[in-house]
Formats: sequence, structure tokens, C-alpha cells
Amino acid sequence: MKRIIAIVCGGDTSEFEVSLRSAQGICSFIDKEKYTIYIVEMHGPDWHVQLPDGTRTPVDRNDFSFRTADGRHVRFDFAYITIHGTPGEDGRLQGYFDMLRIPYSCCGVLAAALTYDKFACNQYLHGFGVRIADSLLLRSGQTVSDEEVVSRIGLPCFVKPNLGGSSFGVTKVKKREEIQPALAKAFAESREVMVEAFMEGMELTCGCYKTRQRSVVFPVTEVVSHHEYFDYDAKYKGDSDEITPARISEELADRVKKLTSAIYDIVGASGIIRVDYIVTEGEKINLLEVNTTPGMTATSFIPQQVRAAGMEMGEVLGEIIENNLSELEEAEER
Repeated sequence: MKRIIAIVCGGDTSEFEVSLRSAQGICSFIDKEKYTIYIVEMHGPDWHVQLPDGTRTPVDRNDFSFRTADGRHVRFDFAYITIHGTPGEDGRLQGYFDMLRIPYSCCGVLAAALTYDKFACNQYLHGFGVRIADSLLLRSGQTVSDEEVVSRIGLPCFVKPNLGGSSFGVTKVKKREEIQPALAKAFAESREVMVEAFMEGMELTCGCYKTRQRSVVFPVTEVVSHHEYFDYDAKYKGDSDEITPARISEELADRVKKLTSAIYDIVGASGIIRVDYIVTEGEKINLLEVNTTPGMTATSFIPQQVRAAGMEMGEVLGEIIENNLSELEEAEER
């Protein structure tokens, strides 16, 4: 009997539309001969399933199920989470699925909460020897003077939401008078804001996934933005060159891939992750951030890297689904 898969998308941040596009990408990749696929869209308390006829039906949150038009009760066997932001990237949804004993595609509660918090994750990984930029964290209600930013972090610097992605609310600050407006912009997106030192160098990104059978690190992608940094338009409107494999030495590519694999294990990841870096002078590899629910449209980094590795996205997603299904089944048998 075919497994019933929910592709869970939407969420409660500015990345809502990006998540919907990722869901469509995943839906196009997954083997329909093997799985029955439904897209589940979430926004606040509104959870609904998109049915094949274009209608919507509500999700019963008591057991993550729904009823068809003819009254059939359908309960999902697996959740592929592709929400970029809360509640799918920060551990909240993972806790819900854990309580219902429904397996899902990505890391668990602790790893999700840690990696969603950029400042906490970077500081944690720094303790394991990973290079990061100097930064400071502000929570809602806290302030920082222009003088302190300049003396502690320097200019230029980046002001960004600590909890969020897709470059929403991010500003590259080059002048002292831009600091406070940039903080206000970032606080409009998140209750926590990170001020991070600018690092001059090449931007690289690398994906990875692991199952009980094997560990796969994808080819490294070089990111060349046509703007001053990799902002929303560069990411989603084609204003960048994304080169896979990256135009770097085999030795540097190997170091990036080994670091990506190590970070995967340190944070306790599961499913596919993507780690972003800046390589500065002397080929020093500096961490930008860890993404545990990376974008999954046909042109996103991960599908590009999978193709460059000579693999098929459907096979990769199938591996992850079957691995996580079997892990839960074996745990229940013990």
C-alpha cells in the first residue's frame, strides 16, 4: 500500500510564499508511483489540505488527518517539512509530530531550535573550532548605540533578523547613520536582531544528508551576487550566478565538504541541510549559517547540487523518507 505523505508548507513569517514554492518543487520530485502526496498549508491556526480537485479541507490537529469529500478518514504516514521559519524550522512542528509519532524529513526539536537561532548556532559551533564573524545580539526592547556598533563590530556590517531567512529585513550598513534604521527594519521581522561584521570573500554553500546506509555531501556551489550581497532579489529573481561545482581548488572543496559533514553531526541534523560560508583571504572558511529546511524549488541550491552529483532528487527524497519511516517503526518494535 502506498504511503501517504504530507508536504508541509506555509508558516508564519515573510518566507510564506517561498515555502509554497518549495512545496511545489518537492511535490514535483517525489515518486508518485510509490507515494500518495498531499500539500498541507499552514498559516497560524489555519491548517488545510489541498485536494486534487483544487478544493481545500481542514486538518484535524488531534491526529494530523483529514476527511475527503466522501467522508474517508486519511491519516498521514510521513511529513516532509518545508516551512522556512516558524513553526517548521524552529522545532515547534517537530515536537508536535514527535508526540503523534509521525516521522518527518528534517532534524528534531533541539537541532531545529538551535540552528534557527543564528547567533546561538554560530556561537555553539565556534566552540568546536568553526570560524565565525564577530557579532552581537539584541533582543526586543534592547538598544545599542552607533558608537558601540562601530567600536565592537566595525563598518561595514550586516544587521539581520536573528530568527528568519531569505534575506528579509537584512541591511548592509556602511555609514553610522544607517545603523538605527537597519535595526528597526530587522526588528520588524524578528524579536531578536544580530549585528555581524562584514567578511570580504567568496560565498560558498554546500548541502549534505545522511541515512543509516550512507553519508552524502553534495558538490559545493559558488554564489556570485549581482548586488552588494546575496539579498532577496539575488536569491529569487535571478540576480546572481550560482556555479556548481564552485570554481575552487579540489583541496578547498574537500575542506568545505568535510566541514559541512562535521557540522551536520555536531548539531545533530537529519534529512537534508545546507551550510553557507564565506571564504576570506588565505582560504579561511567562515560559517554564515546552517539551514535545516533549505529551499527546494527546481532552481534552488540543493536540486542544483544533486544534479551536479549525478543523482536524482526523487531518489534522494525517497531515501530520506524510507530511512525516517524505518527508524520510527524499529523504535516502536523495541
